[in-house]
Amino acid sequence: MKTEDYLRRREQIGTWPVNIVSYRLGDRFYCKVDNVEPGATVARAEASSRKEAEEKALEDARRRLARTRVMK
Repeated sequence: MKTEDYLRRREQIGTWPVNIVSYRLGDRFYCKVDNVEPGATVARAEASSRKEAEEKALEDARRRLARTRVMK
């Protein structure tokens, strides 16, 4: 199978800059959220629509990043 409808964008979740990548593979959409530095995956999701996959991944990413301690 080949990925289609590939979309990549950068957003801010709280104080964290994140990359959001979504694409279609077959009849399912996949989304991955990673923190820009060092690029570690924060959340992933899959759904029947891009919007739903992104919403699920972003909700999980917000929850996880909110629990992350920041050393000052």
